[in-house]
Amino acid sequence: MSGANSDLMTLVAGIFGVLIVASVIGYILQQRFSPNGSNAAVENLNARIKAWWVMVILIGIAFMAGRIGVLILFGFCSFAALREFVTLINTKRADHWALAAAFFVVVPIQYFLLWAEQYGIFSIFIPVYAFLLMPIISVLRGDTERFLVRIAEVQWALMICVFCASHVPALLTLKIQGYEGRNVLLIAFLVIVVQLSDVLQYVWGKLFGRTKIAPRLSPSKTVEGFVGGVISATLIGTGLWWITPFAPLQAGLLALVITLMGFFGGLVMSAIKRDRGVKDWGNLIEGHGGLIDRLDSVVFSAPIFFHLTRYWWSL
Repeated sequence: MSGANSDLMTLVAGIFGVLIVASVIGYILQQRFSPNGSNAAVENLNARIKAWWVMVILIGIAFMAGRIGVLILFGFCSFAALREFVTLINTKRADHWALAAAFFVVVPIQYFLLWAEQYGIFSIFIPVYAFLLMPIISVLRGDTERFLVRIAEVQWALMICVFCASHVPALLTLKIQGYEGRNVLLIAFLVIVVQLSDVLQYVWGKLFGRTKIAPRLSPSKTVEGFVGGVISATLIGTGLWWITPFAPLQAGLLALVITLMGFFGGLVMSAIKRDRGVKDWGNLIEGHGGLIDRLDSVVFSAPIFFHLTRYWWSL
């Protein structure tokens, strides 16, 4: 077994261990406080834990399948997230061809460029070509009512759901000296740190949260939860330096950047939900809401993590 596979198996075993402990705690809480399913908080916790089992297994299968498995997984995530986003934006009949192009042209091309490792065109395909193509397709239908708003919302959907999300598998394309064949562990580092940051901010907030940060945007986010979650996740990221090409201090600093970007990503996406009067982006994942509810922090941290790693460590 190669060093990368050995580290990956160690990591998966550790995650499974955490999930087993969480499942046992969830079972005990259900037996004591919600034997008939009447405690909403306990039921939501157990639903989240079950969903995490499914998500970890799917990600694990994609990792084992290699580069093509990871690309297919995140390509599907981009497609599904774009579908969720489009349900909340202003579109008219005149935008249907532009939306069809977004789903069936832009998404496949963006991930094909990743498969072909064409970084030059991958990095500008959406913010340059797709952004210009969308208004051209819509304007040909001749409907100018709220034109700028409609086009801007489609472009923003592409930016969040496709461009930003595709920077997670883009980590596989980086050439880092002495780290050949181990890039999938960079994805694991990013996903573990940003998701644990979300979970730990929630836990710290529940235990000690008193001061709300943005009650109109996200009533559950507190200063205590934010500080405790960011510090905890940063320390865990520091402890995971052995799966990265970074020194422990470097891993800690990057983990800090990831957690901060993830936090602000969650706030921005919450603002959009509040503006549209919905609690969740969808109901695809039991206990979590929609796919974007789970990816909101990832999509804001992935591009920054990718470009910092590419600038400082890639050849």
